[in-house]
Amino acid sequence: MAAKTKKEKVVLNDYESVIIFTPVLSEEQLKEAVSKYRSMITENGGELVHEENWGLTKLAYPINKKTTGFYHIYEYKASGDFVSKFELAFRRDERIMRYLTTSLEKHALVFNQRKRNGEFNQSKKEKQEGK
Repeated sequence: MAAKTKKEKVVLNDYESVIIFTPVLSEEQLKEAVSKYRSMITENGGELVHEENWGLTKLAYPINKKTTGFYHIYEYKASGDFVSKFELAFRRDERIMRYLTTSLEKHALVFNQRKRNGEFNQSKKEKQEGK
């Protein structure tokens, strides 16, 4: 068998992962956990598009008798098989209470870009002045 001479192009899909960390973590522990997952994306051939920290937020319902959690969101491009590795790391990490990974389609990408540009944070008065 001949070895492949051409480098295969890996298709990167768009994903968004929301992670809820336990509220008992110190600021240093939280930063370490966040940087661990950030580096996991880039080390596995992914590309981090955007990262957002919502901080300590009240949960809609208690999880493990806790009513708050640290929310962190990653928007990234990665190959399809990376998501299963990423979620396996989430399941093994006792600092994570819940997580959700979604595949982003083109309309969600446009919405996220517009949200980052601040188009939805304007008050009615600012919108009227801008017209």
